[in-house]
Amino acid sequence: QVQLVESGGGLVQAGDSLRLSCAASGGTFSSYNMGWFRQAPGKEREFVAAISWSGIRKYYADSVKGRFTISRDNAKNTVELQMNSLKPEDTAVYYCAVASGRTWSALRVDAYDYWGQGTQVTVSS
Repeated sequence: QVQLVESGGGLVQAGDSLRLSCAASGGTFSSYNMGWFRQAPGKEREFVAAISWSGIRKYYADSVKGRFTISRDNAKNTVELQMNSLKPEDTAVYYCAVASGRTWSALRVDAYDYWGQGTQVTVSS
């Protein structure tokens, strides 16, 4: 069983930055592909960014490309999301997730097996 705990959310103004962190325990973190998703009120959960187990492959939603950066530290069992130039439309609960399967569709919600409880990010205009 894998446990994920997100941190780093908060209330910021448009143009500010935040760094989200996700700490994993249980399982073999270094073998897992990881993703960040977000869900705004009344909307479906959507893909934000993902990183392969090795850290070599990275994927981003078009809406965050050039502003957000995903990274991981396999020695510390953490994955992070650096968010710059935040916009009000980035407001959502952000979740990290583990994809433990052999095949991986990075952008798909149903490709991920374990989820954290989420951390709220609110961007004011």
